[in-house]
Amino acid sequence: MNTKAKRLQLLKYQTERLQRRLTGLRQRSDQLSRWRLFLFIGGVLLGVVAFFQWGPVVWLWVTAVSLIPFFVSVVIHRRVDTAVTRTTIWYEMKQAHVARMTLAWDALPFSQTFPVPADHPFAIDIDVVGEFSLHRLLDTAVSREGSQRLHQWLLETAPDAAAVQERQQRVRELAKQTRFQERLALQATLAVDNSSEQWAGQELLNWLQAGSGEKSLRPLLIGLSALAVVNWLLFAGYQLGGWPPLWIGSGLLYGVLFITLGFQRTATLFNDVMFLSDRLRVLNGVFRFLEQTRFRQMPQVQALCQPFLAAEERPSAHISRIQRVVTGVGLRQNWLLGFVLNALLPWDVYFAHRLDQCRADLADQLPRWLDIWFELEATSSLATFAYLNPGECVWPTLDAAASPHFEAEKLGHPLIPSDQRVCNDVQLNNQQAIYLITGSNMAGKSSFLRTIGVNLVLAYAGGPTVAQTFSASWLRLFATIRVADSLSDGFSFFYAEVRRLSQLLTALRDDGERPLLFLIDEIFRGTNNRERLIGSRAYIQALTQASGLGAIATHDLELVQLAEETDKLVNVHFRDDVVNGRMAFDYKLHSGPCPTTNALKIMELAGLPIDPTKTPDS
Repeated sequence: MNTKAKRLQLLKYQTERLQRRLTGLRQRSDQLSRWRLFLFIGGVLLGVVAFFQWGPVVWLWVTAVSLIPFFVSVVIHRRVDTAVTRTTIWYEMKQAHVARMTLAWDALPFSQTFPVPADHPFAIDIDVVGEFSLHRLLDTAVSREGSQRLHQWLLETAPDAAAVQERQQRVRELAKQTRFQERLALQATLAVDNSSEQWAGQELLNWLQAGSGEKSLRPLLIGLSALAVVNWLLFAGYQLGGWPPLWIGSGLLYGVLFITLGFQRTATLFNDVMFLSDRLRVLNGVFRFLEQTRFRQMPQVQALCQPFLAAEERPSAHISRIQRVVTGVGLRQNWLLGFVLNALLPWDVYFAHRLDQCRADLADQLPRWLDIWFELEATSSLATFAYLNPGECVWPTLDAAASPHFEAEKLGHPLIPSDQRVCNDVQLNNQQAIYLITGSNMAGKSSFLRTIGVNLVLAYAGGPTVAQTFSASWLRLFATIRVADSLSDGFSFFYAEVRRLSQLLTALRDDGERPLLFLIDEIFRGTNNRERLIGSRAYIQALTQASGLGAIATHDLELVQLAEETDKLVNVHFRDDVVNGRMAFDYKLHSGPCPTTNALKIMELAGLPIDPTKTPDS
């Protein structure tokens, strides 16, 4: 049993154990629900009997004592329900891991969907996005923004080399810290309410942005505070020194200013404070987890999470200040106490000013906290892929100083199950820059092209690649594998293909600092054989005259002669055979042009009529 099989077996065992625990917790929750009802009804009935037998005084004592077991059961029930929620999240997480390892798409959670530019050079062609895509396989992010960040990394057409190298270090650290990843996902799941259109963080950002243009209350607070001091002095002089009742005039002025200038800003003070407190309480699970984590053996992740570790910057420090505002605002909720406090001091104006300060601080800090969270979620997605595929992945070597190359041993496709995956060696460099791949239908040509592209996308995102060794320079990727017509735009298949190939040639001739790696599956499929052959020869000759690397799959065996005209073009092929009346493929890349074709064999096996005198073997 290999390493991946052992890890899969462990995950299945953990899933079964969590399922048993979840079943037991739910049964216990149901029992506690019945006990709560029984204790409540019993306490009420006992109180009624005591009232009629011994009077209201005894009734109060009996009711208080008899309801104690009920309140205890409520506390215990809430703890059990919390355990049910957390265990459910753990169980679903382990289930998703098993689904990712086995490529059980029906059991795999659907990832968030994001728009993709229609002319993106590789997103659709190599299955980076879509229902059965690399993004869906990798995506373990809970927040939409974390999923979107992973989406952006995978579709980046010109990734920053330094950023990718730094990200790869974080991914490598997190791949060894699965407990950290899972606990972060747990807290994130508790924070994100998937049933609502907006979650706590987005609502809070919108609220902070909405209040960014309001005027400062500081001048009003200073003026009212000074006037309040004058009121006290005038009132004290009136009471003790026989002064005239000037405090009445100053008090009226204080009240007029408070109502006309401060009331509009303080009218929603309580609701604003409660909104802020509730939203931060929801997010506090993620933030507190990051504050309390000891980032041993994770120096790169620790550097990223530094704002959660610095005493003055961490969210708990800001939340403590907000809690003091909540306490102060809570005191004035009693209307009489609120009137007295505001009559003596500009109480509401002061706490509204403090709330504005908290709001301004959060407007600066919250986007950074959330950005770190989203970064960690996207990074954890790549790290989880590495953890779930031990022995099958390797960390790529990306060299900016090296000459253009793409070299890998045992390169495999991550969207093909391990037991069905066939890996091949690839070597593209200045000496052999372009593979001309021939072979029969279903022999693996298109899958091989996607294997190259999807692993380069993984490497440039900062993740591991499915290979034994992987080395590449910094390249630009362009694929034309899955071309579709567009009836809405009035494009036929052939014209859409011509446009795509023209875009590729333009990108190839671009004198940028990074050469192009192109992947082409059949040139000019939308026209007749004669014109396709003429056009394909001219197009491939144009490709060989540029400085890019690439691989071209074709059915036209006549094109293999082009390898004799240039050393940059290398003939390789995939083979097929008929075994016991069925087509058989080894999906192995072989050198040289393909010696056979299988279109007529497939037609014959399917029962379609063919002319035996016209077959290639006749």
